[in-house]
Amino acid sequence: MRASSASRELLWPLVFVFAAGYLAWYTPLLIVSSGYASDAMINRFPAAGGLEFLALFGAIGSLIMGILTIRPTAQEGTNMGAFDRMSLFMGRVTMLLIVSLVLVMFFEVVARYVFEKPTLWANELSLWMAGAIFLFSGLYAMQQRSHIRIYLLYDMMPRPVQRVCDLFSTTLIVGFAFVMLWGSYNEARDKFMRWETFGTAFDPPIPATIKPLLIVFICLVAMQAVINLIDDWGKAKQVHAVVDEDEIEEFVQEMGAKLTKKG
Repeated sequence: MRASSASRELLWPLVFVFAAGYLAWYTPLLIVSSGYASDAMINRFPAAGGLEFLALFGAIGSLIMGILTIRPTAQEGTNMGAFDRMSLFMGRVTMLLIVSLVLVMFFEVVARYVFEKPTLWANELSLWMAGAIFLFSGLYAMQQRSHIRIYLLYDMMPRPVQRVCDLFSTTLIVGFAFVMLWGSYNEARDKFMRWETFGTAFDPPIPATIKPLLIVFICLVAMQAVINLIDDWGKAKQVHAVVDEDEIEEFVQEMGAKLTKKG
C-alpha cells in the first residue's frame, strides 16, 4: 500500500519533468504563436503545433495536481500552505532530475570508454540539468530550513532577539531578490525572446532558459523566506543540536517496524 502511494505521488512530478523538458526545447514555437516573436525568431522557427500546447497544459496541470496531491513525509513537516506544497513538489522534481542526470552521465561514460563513440550532447545536457537542479533544490532547501545556517550565536539568544535576526535575514534575502530582478530582468527577457543558445555542436538553449529561471526562482526563494518567517514567528525557542535526536528516533522506529514486519 505504501509503495503504491509513493508511485502515485511520483506520477505528477514525472509528467512535469517530461512536459517541461519538451518545452525547454520547443518553447520558441510557442513564442512565435504568441505574436511577440522578433522577425529573426519567426524566420528560425515555425508556429507551435498541438504537441507544444499539450506540453504546456501538461506542465501546468501536473504542477497543480502535484501541489494538491503531494504528501509530506514526517521529516518534512505538516500544516503546509499551497506555496509550501509547491516547494515540496519541486523537491520531488529535483529528485527525478538527479536520477536523469546520473543516467545521462552513465550513458556518456559507457559510450566514450566502452564503445569509443562519445556523444555531442551529454556534456551540455548535464550542465543544463545541473543548473535546473541547483535552482529547484534551492527552493526546497529554503522551505525545509535546510540551507546553511550557523546556530552557535543564534541558539544563545532569547526568542525575541532571534525573531529580530530572522527578520533581518529575511529582509536581506528579499532585498537580494529585488536587486537581482531589477538588474537582470531585461537581460533575462532578451535572452529568452531571442532564444539564445550555448554555441556548441549540440547548441542547447541554456542561456535562454537558465537565466529566466534564475530570476524566477530567486523570487520564489524570497517568497518562501517570507512565508517561513510568518510561520516560525510564533514558535517557541529551539536549540539546534549537532545531531537531530528526533530524526534518529523516527529512523529507529521505522527500522524496528520494518524488522518486525519481516519477522
